[in-house]
Amino acid sequence: MNRMMLGALLVSVPGVVLSQPAGPATGQGDVRITVYADQALVEDRRNLNLPAGISRQEFPDVSATIRPETVTLGGAGIDVVEQNFGYDLLSPDSLMRKAEGQTITLLRTNPHNGAETKDSARVLAVNGGVVLETGGHVEILRDDGLPVRVIFDRIPPNLRARPTLSVTLEAEKAGVQPVTLSYLTSGLAWKADYVGLFDEAAGRMDLQGWVTLTNSTGTAFRDAQLTLAAGDLMKLQQSRRRVPNQYGSARPGDGESNEQAVGDLYLYPIAARTTVASNQKKQVSFLDASGVAARRLYRFECDWLCEADEAQAVTSILNFGTGGKGGLGRALPAGIVRVYMRDAGGKTRFVGENRIEHTTAGSDVELPTALAFDVKLRPMVIRRERITSEQWEAAAKYRIIENGAVQTVTVQRQREYYRTQMKFIVSNARPQPVTVALRQTGLQGWREATRITEESITGNQTVSDVREWQVPVPARGTVELNVTYLTAF
Repeated sequence: MNRMMLGALLVSVPGVVLSQPAGPATGQGDVRITVYADQALVEDRRNLNLPAGISRQEFPDVSATIRPETVTLGGAGIDVVEQNFGYDLLSPDSLMRKAEGQTITLLRTNPHNGAETKDSARVLAVNGGVVLETGGHVEILRDDGLPVRVIFDRIPPNLRARPTLSVTLEAEKAGVQPVTLSYLTSGLAWKADYVGLFDEAAGRMDLQGWVTLTNSTGTAFRDAQLTLAAGDLMKLQQSRRRVPNQYGSARPGDGESNEQAVGDLYLYPIAARTTVASNQKKQVSFLDASGVAARRLYRFECDWLCEADEAQAVTSILNFGTGGKGGLGRALPAGIVRVYMRDAGGKTRFVGENRIEHTTAGSDVELPTALAFDVKLRPMVIRRERITSEQWEAAAKYRIIENGAVQTVTVQRQREYYRTQMKFIVSNARPQPVTVALRQTGLQGWREATRITEESITGNQTVSDVREWQVPVPARGTVELNVTYLTAF
């Protein structure tokens, strides 16, 4: 792919992640993280110097949003007796809360001469402010910009400078032993974004995929091995079925790809280890494909008896495949695809975007990107009238072609039938010819309730309630499609 072009489009970390500057010492060991859509599995392998028997061990630098009920600790000859998670972290607010009922020292500085004075004060309450008893009177510690500092004699034992998991365990023998701490945590999430450079004349597209990783766990993970998991996991307090995507769609593929699958998830390992700082968003490239087969389609969907006083813009759709024959051969995690094209002067222009769901390899992707103002369609109901049962039965032997097979419709007997004549006027103001796929939906059961006795362009009945016509329109031209329906509704 043209990386110079992409560099102008995204402000991100290109290609392989570079090594990070050295940070503060960490209690973490060899960290491996599998990141899902809104949570992560952290596996932290550490070496502990254990005494034989029961001992209390602390694991600092775990995620501050750890789910303690998911913690497991694995190691040879080790049994877990008890575990506690210290999530009350050291901060000015937590220090003051823990000091309720205790005596602290106030260090005041005279703003005029810089002289410092020390006063003892007992913390009466911390509730929307700090109430102190000092010098025989009650005082409110205000944050009014005056130079006052609070001095504590010590840090309360139940406050931690870093998120810490305390585990009481029993070891069969003494010595340094490797243990693996595993847990689920919220606060780690990722999403995929794609940049496509579409060359319509060549029928090809360059496609690059980026991962945006977000860490809001309150903990930095240093030199971690990352794996991204794409898929939809069921969790408690979650709807059993997701709302289907109304935009980008894909016909299921053959699933042949290089991605590793586990259960119903696809795994995308990030090759280089990386540090994910706390409260950071990081972008990493995970896909770079050139020459993916692609083309532009035009489509208009018309529900039963749809009408319009004016011509309506048809939908412009980018169609590409994820199979190996088309040049991709990859399963794609859900994300937004942003499409660019070059103008006549060679400049890159943004032409639309839409979202795809998790897509298997070998799928046929249809991505609506824009409404084509220069390709329009006007649906019109020319005539609608009630017909007799004899007229309905006269059409019972009308031969229809469905998916290439000639079939005969059996006789239907109902009380009310209708003949509907519709006209679809398709116009093309472009200097090139186009083909518009017109989909008539809402037919309420082909054969049983709908028959077509006339159509100026032969259509195809793909499903029972949808008929589709491919309408070729010359450059700067207009084409009419006329259809006569016999219906029982």
